[in-house]
Amino acid sequence: MTDIGIVGAGAAAAAATYVIDGALPDASITVFEKSGGLCGRAATRRRGDVTYDYGANYLKDDDDRVVDLVSTFDDGLVEVAGDIHVFDRSGTVSEGRDADERKWTYRTGLTRLAKHLFGATDATVHRRTRVERIARSDGAWTLTDDDGGTRGPFDVLLLNPPAPQTATLLETADWDAAARDDLLAATRDVDYRTVWTAVLGYPFELDRPYYALVNTDKEHDVGWVAREECKPGHVPDGESVLVVQANHEWSVERYDADPARNVADLADHAAALLDDERLADPAWTDHQGWRYALPESGLRRGARTPAEDAGCYVLGDWVAGEARLHAAVRNGLDTGERIVHAR
Repeated sequence: MTDIGIVGAGAAAAAATYVIDGALPDASITVFEKSGGLCGRAATRRRGDVTYDYGANYLKDDDDRVVDLVSTFDDGLVEVAGDIHVFDRSGTVSEGRDADERKWTYRTGLTRLAKHLFGATDATVHRRTRVERIARSDGAWTLTDDDGGTRGPFDVLLLNPPAPQTATLLETADWDAAARDDLLAATRDVDYRTVWTAVLGYPFELDRPYYALVNTDKEHDVGWVAREECKPGHVPDGESVLVVQANHEWSVERYDADPARNVADLADHAAALLDDERLADPAWTDHQGWRYALPESGLRRGARTPAEDAGCYVLGDWVAGEARLHAAVRNGLDTGERIVHAR
């Protein structure tokens, strides 16, 4: 039997688990997730009859393997209606990009993807379990959780947190090897954009010819505005929900500021961008800060190979170097296949 431990239950981890479980029936897979949810930054919340994806916004049909996988788990899969328009630093909106791309979520939100993938396996998922330390001894991996408990031993270890959090685990690892040092240095080199998100609910419908607006010059305080009502099953008729994501500089500066003030300022921006003063006064709000939201670079080529020879794999969109949900899923599929071929 092969014992596999996975830190983090993001989309990449879910895809890797699915591949490994299907190809190695004797594998025992245990996943440790610090939060109460699944799918990492592809996160969903519900408020009464409203469902909203407040991290990653959708899954893009940009990879045939990912499309095939999603088609296997199409229960509740819906296509987002509408194109993406653009705006510049002045807030001027114009017709935009990728008019022909397909954008998917689920009626119950993007977290359904990870629930489908993990649910199709025999993996054990421990939620609200934070791994504080990793160690390697006698060819096996052990983990220490935040209660001081020891988990393992594992023959293979997968690390799915964002690069800075993975780096912290590698920095404190009881693993004296050149492979660790090289992987740690490469992981530290991955930069991230921070995003502070406001969710704004309204008791009226918006009539706009687009699903979302994206700032292309990266010089506006807002980087993205999306209409959740364009996702079937997410917002009741007669209502609107906006997901407003601030740009990196604004988010870093205001990350620890008063959330109510942040939400109010982003609502004002939404009102100006969509040219509707009613949007400055939402009926209800929510918010979330994503300190490590969007990787701006990928893992240096070759840095992961010596670590993988020791049974330590890193995975996620930051490894792929593309801040997209489909990139995380594809990286998980690739990682799972490398593990299978190595056993």
